[in-house]
Parts: sequence; C-alpha cells; structure tokens
Amino acid sequence: MIEVKNVTKKYESTIAVDNISFEVKDGEVVGLLGPNGAGKSTTMNMITGYIEPTSGQIFVNGIDILKKPNKVKKQIGYMPEGVPLYYELTPKEFISYMAELKLVKKKERKQEVQRVINEAGLQEVQNRLIRNISRGYKQRVSLAGALVGNPDVIILDEPTVGLDPKQITEIRELIKKLGKNHTVILSSHILSEISQICEKVIIINKGKLIAVDTPENLEKATMDNNGILLTVEDPKNNIRNLKDQIKEIKNVELVKDNHDGTKQYLILSSSDVDLRKQLFNLLPKQDIVILELKKSETTLEEAFIKLIDAVEVNKNYNSKEENKAQKNENKEKAIEQEKSNKKEEKK
Repeated sequence: MIEVKNVTKKYESTIAVDNISFEVKDGEVVGLLGPNGAGKSTTMNMITGYIEPTSGQIFVNGIDILKKPNKVKKQIGYMPEGVPLYYELTPKEFISYMAELKLVKKKERKQEVQRVINEAGLQEVQNRLIRNISRGYKQRVSLAGALVGNPDVIILDEPTVGLDPKQITEIRELIKKLGKNHTVILSSHILSEISQICEKVIIINKGKLIAVDTPENLEKATMDNNGILLTVEDPKNNIRNLKDQIKEIKNVELVKDNHDGTKQYLILSSSDVDLRKQLFNLLPKQDIVILELKKSETTLEEAFIKLIDAVEVNKNYNSKEENKAQKNENKEKAIEQEKSNKKEEKK
C-alpha cells in the first residue's frame, strides 16, 4: 500500500505540489491525470524517493520513505518518461546491467534476467542491439528495467508516449498483466488509455488534488444529462412530436442523416431519468422502427475537462471574493483613519 499524507513540494516561491493526500491499495492499477505542469511527475518522483517533499509523509507498505529510503526503494520499480537506453547493448545485456545496479545476487541474476525478459515480452529481440529494435520494444526494455528485482510497486511515467496505435495496445495489455502481480501507478495524457487500464483515477491540477475515484464514478458525477442515441426508420417524421409526448425529454437532436434513409438522434433528459422503456413502448405506435437504442456515455475526457474547469471557475470566484473583501477592509481602514485624524484635529 502507498499512503501520501499532506505532501507539499516547494521550489523557492513555486508550489509544485500543494498538500495532497491519497492512498493506493495493494494490487491496484491507478492512473495519475493532470495537464502539463500539474505536478504528476513531481508526485511520482517523491513516491520513488528521487526527491524529498518539503512537508508531509509518504509510506510504502507502512515504511516512511524519508526514514528508510533504501528499504522503500527496493520495493519500487520506476520507469521515468523518456528513460535513456544504451543503444550499443542488447535488451538482455541492459537488463543484466540493471540487475547488477539493483544488487541482485550474482547466483540469482541469470534467472532474474530471464524472468524479466519473459514478463516484458522481449524474448524475440533479447539478443538484438537496442538501436535496431522498434520504438515499442524500446519502451518494453525501459519497462523491463523497472521490473528487475520484482518490486511490489511499479511506477510508469507516460509509458505509451510516442507509440503508434498497435504499440499502445501492446503496452496496454502488458500493463494489465503487470497489475495481476504488482501495484501500478501510471501517468498518461491519453485519457482513453487510463479508462481502459486503471481501476482508480487521481486527478491533479496546479499541484492540488482535484478528485480520487473510479473512472466510472467520475463520469457519472460530471454527467449533467442522460443521453440516449437512437437510430430509427421514420418515413413520416413522427419523431418531431416526441418531445410533446414524453414530458421528461429535454431535447431531441439530429446526430446523423444516413444515406439509407435512417436517422440517428440524441435524446436528452435529466441525469436521473432513463427513457429507454418509454421509447420502446411509444415509438412502434408512432410507426417509427427502432434499429438501435443505446445510452450515450460521458467519456473520461469530458469528466476530466469539467472537473478542471470547475476548479478554475471556483478559483476565479474565490479570487473575486477575496478582492472584494480586501477592498471593503481597505475602505474600513480609510474611514477609521479619517475618524482618527478628525480627533487629532479637535485636540
């Protein structure tokens, strides 16, 4: 388990991470999300012990990383973004070198190197020079370096950056497999990857913790409307009367007018209203043939944007209120000063 308690990191006058707290349980695969400069990499670097927090505590399996850093670091495998590789080595030689650096016992090293090669899926390229393998395999070699020593926790900073769709899919499947035997924290700008891989999401913006929840709960929490995508055959255009017949409908929007005469509509209602049963009962009576009916889901991208925007709006509101309070305070001080001056004049 990883526990981050009231952690702050300052660089002179800049606050990179501002009093954040969260937990990652054993065996969880957790996504760390946030815009550029949000504090994701700083948070990861503090968990690994690479940099120290200005204040607060970080525990890995109950051990304070500041008090026993070496013991904690043995339990963590870290893959930083753009980790440098030695192109004149083969993957097998690179992993052997990492095993040596991580003080894997010499008699166990050969077995450990082969285990990591198998776990990272590098069997086919283990004896080629790293410069001659694909970008996807280079990422696997970087990841293999984090797997050496079989740590409990794997931390991956942008593991799919720069990969093509096929390579992204391969790395995604590899991370899912790692989640069966390790606790995994990964950061990514590809939110769709996070929703497919991670059981929990931690969102950080400008150093502050915005949300900690499952992707599904975040999507539900930020959903203003309940949307239904409806594809129909409606030669008489009877769907124009739908809003009058079902009062819970907020709006009916044409999404697509297909060449075969069918049309797709987005039916919007309040987030707590499910119209599917009513639509199934009513539409056939109106000579409307239902070809497809499915719920329109809020994506993690939309939830992420809404949460970030909500924080910005709240920040701007608080700033206005603070300015207003400051003006009132200055006004009161001016009045008190004027009264004091008048008293002095009388004396």
